[in-house]
Amino acid sequence: MKPSRSWALAAALFTATTTVALPLSTAHAADASCLVQRAPADPEQQRLADPRTTELIGQGGLAAFPARFPAALCGVRTAAEADGLVRAWGSALWWAAVDRAQGHRPGGELAAGDDRPLYWARLVMDGQLDRWQPGFAVDAAALRGRFEDASRGLTGNGFAGTPGVKRLFVSGFDPFGLDNDIRTANPSGSAVLGLNGRRVTLDDGETAEIRAVVLPVRYADFDHGIVERAFGPRMAAGPRAADRITTISQGYPGLFTLEAWAGRARSADPYPDNERALSGGTYENPVVAPGMGPGAEFIATSLPTGAMTAATQTPYPVLLHTEVSEIPAGGTETVDRPDGPTPGSRAVAGGGGGYLSNEVAYRSNRLRLELRPGLPGGHLHTPVLTGLPADQAQLTGPDFERNESAITSEVLALLTAGWH
Repeated sequence: MKPSRSWALAAALFTATTTVALPLSTAHAADASCLVQRAPADPEQQRLADPRTTELIGQGGLAAFPARFPAALCGVRTAAEADGLVRAWGSALWWAAVDRAQGHRPGGELAAGDDRPLYWARLVMDGQLDRWQPGFAVDAAALRGRFEDASRGLTGNGFAGTPGVKRLFVSGFDPFGLDNDIRTANPSGSAVLGLNGRRVTLDDGETAEIRAVVLPVRYADFDHGIVERAFGPRMAAGPRAADRITTISQGYPGLFTLEAWAGRARSADPYPDNERALSGGTYENPVVAPGMGPGAEFIATSLPTGAMTAATQTPYPVLLHTEVSEIPAGGTETVDRPDGPTPGSRAVAGGGGGYLSNEVAYRSNRLRLELRPGLPGGHLHTPVLTGLPADQAQLTGPDFERNESAITSEVLALLTAGWH
């Protein structure tokens, strides 16, 4: 894909920010005269007080971004400049993480595929934006949203539209469960960073271009349409529309699952999101998310699951998961069904449960049925990423890195299957 003008600007900004190497200890303390001091705005920001988050950014080779961003903000003089700056820096952060994951730029001490440096660097920079006090009026919430979208691959990351090249659009997630272990990574995020922008050979011998986004583990972002913003443009008619979509998240220990069904409900409480927010829905009393468009209670996958499960079973087995939870027609109690929903039932949980991994599958495929009903789409759960050392001071280890790499390789094998 030919670099856009905005990407050229982002690249120039990144070059400018890295001309002087900063010690890791100063990564959050560059010139910040236009930033006010106040308590972190939310639980995600509060976790930055743990020094291991700074180490993850530095050992991932991304420390220059939060180190230089405040000075760039303090140099802005107009709202239009601010808009361009946050988009460019968000895009530069995204592409630096992608290039690092694919071995195209030096990346510090962590393995190339590690998704954690991007997550923590983005949070630091988002907090800097929140504390920025310019001398002119800006829409602060909108600027933070534009930075988020750009740093997650939602903007400036379209298909090239090359004739004869198929197009596959995928999504992964940020790390989550960080209150249990702040070192946690997410193999779905790692996998899609390693695949974004690549051209790969499909099992039918043709070539496909992969584009990807990494989504937040936050109910509020889903309520405000981040899934629809990510997937909608990739389904618009034309030569840059996706030929297949696949949402990816971390699922069960020791195996991959292709989810046969996505359910309309949230039902994961009391399990929180990354802001420690709850959805309001439980297994006994599911709820429908705000902003959800009209659709069926359950949506079936249209991915070629037979070909995908036949493509590989190593090093992790791959299963088609058909279980759902529902309230049967005329009933009031939740029932687990091993072989999919029954007619007229109300959704409680899809194959991906009642959390955001199920919801990204439902929202993207609900939109698919509205815009491109013939488009193959569905959800893939990776194995749980294990292998972090027992010593909490150690941020990585050989087992962790080996497992992360193996999951990414098997994700690619599954995504390139079933294109006959």
